[in-house]
Amino acid sequence: MTASRPAFMHLSPADTVGVALRALKSGEAALGVTLLADIPQGHKFAITAMAKGTAVVKYGQVMAVATEDIAPGAHVHSHNAAMSDSHSDQASAPGVLHAAPARTTFQGFARPDGRVGTRNYIGILASVNCSSTVCNSIAETANRLLLQHFPNIDGFAPIVHDQGCGMANQGEGFDALVRVLKGYRDHPNFGGVLIVGLGCEVNQLTLYQRSDWTEERIGIFNIQDVGGSASAVRRAMELLEPICAAANADSRSAQPVSKLVLGMQCGGSDGFSGITANPALGVASDMLVAAGGTSILSETPEIYGAEHLLIARGDAATGAKIRAMIDWWRDYTAKNGASLDNNPSPGNKKGGLTTILEKSLGAVAKGGLSPLAGAFAYAEQIRIPGFVYMDSPGYDPVAATGQVAAGANLIAFTTGRGSCFGAKPAPSIKLASNSALFRQMPEDMDIDCGVVVEEGVSLEEMGQRIYDLLLDTASGRKTKSEEFGYGDNEFVPWKIGAVL
Repeated sequence: MTASRPAFMHLSPADTVGVALRALKSGEAALGVTLLADIPQGHKFAITAMAKGTAVVKYGQVMAVATEDIAPGAHVHSHNAAMSDSHSDQASAPGVLHAAPARTTFQGFARPDGRVGTRNYIGILASVNCSSTVCNSIAETANRLLLQHFPNIDGFAPIVHDQGCGMANQGEGFDALVRVLKGYRDHPNFGGVLIVGLGCEVNQLTLYQRSDWTEERIGIFNIQDVGGSASAVRRAMELLEPICAAANADSRSAQPVSKLVLGMQCGGSDGFSGITANPALGVASDMLVAAGGTSILSETPEIYGAEHLLIARGDAATGAKIRAMIDWWRDYTAKNGASLDNNPSPGNKKGGLTTILEKSLGAVAKGGLSPLAGAFAYAEQIRIPGFVYMDSPGYDPVAATGQVAAGANLIAFTTGRGSCFGAKPAPSIKLASNSALFRQMPEDMDIDCGVVVEEGVSLEEMGQRIYDLLLDTASGRKTKSEEFGYGDNEFVPWKIGAVL
């Protein structure tokens, strides 16, 4: 960073802290105070005295409480600031509709049920962990022997997992697994699917018979019924031939942006995430919503402390659903001897995040400013346009799996520390919150949002760049995670309940 670029930032007039945009040295002057300690990049320093027990304010919101007296210029972090319970009654603003962007179409695969795919994979779905190895073998064999004959197919994606048996056949955990698998079975990014079970499992194939697919788009069988593992692979090759022929006949055509469903994720966040990548993605989300599309925010443990900002943007029924989700998570973590403030992770803290409140205030920025149109259970089908919320853990693969199952045909993933992720069948765009990360991991990062700080690019311009990249990706441009081959191991349905 050159001397002409800002060294620090004051995000809101109400804030009691500033943020170091580069590493600052003790004795430097910043925002009217003399620093009393070295301040790492992305970390906070006090710009006013804070007595023990008083609020630490960032983004104009309470992000922590001082655990000791804090002098102006002091480094503010986990050594002198901790979780606050005084966040939930703060004033917040209603949602704001934005003008539609100029670009309102992309090139996608129209499906018979009216939805549109951004990719044209064939899904090889395991109903149970016992068929996962066979499904991996089917996908590997099909990619080696069949794919070359069907140029309009993007590949054969194994959707495998470690559930489906050793669990109750009813209740939250079982219902979540069934919703996820049905969501993938019917996903618009699949031109066809093959579902393989073992035969004796709790999660029986009878739950996954044909829905909107035509006869030639789906195949279903149990390994026990065809002679064993090797025979199952041979049987799969027979069933896949007509499925591939049907999918290969599909081609891209101009489609409205209203057919896009964007899942928004953040992982490996840092002190810049809530300043650059997340609010810039929020601008792109607002543009997508204004064009008639859908964007999904999730990760309930990572909106804790900022849920009031979302509730203010929806109607009473939606607000009640989000409050109920927060209450469920408080109870769930307590029963398991955990706390919602166990998050941020060590990497988050090294990057400058002190409490879950601070992390959440930055995380909700991904949702922009649009009104909140609805709140949904994990992996529940989302068929309404607008900005919506879906319950999920903060664990990235589980959250993204739920969003894809809910209908997301595109994923945008912000990171400040360098999280590596990609999903199938939904392409995943990686947004670096700082330019140092973008330069450090160019093989994994798709776009550099650090230029908001390093080059003074406005959030509006950065949001436009993200929006254009989303549409380009939806039209077939490969992401860095696709080029590497991510997606075969990132399908992780939420495991709730006892293993029996």
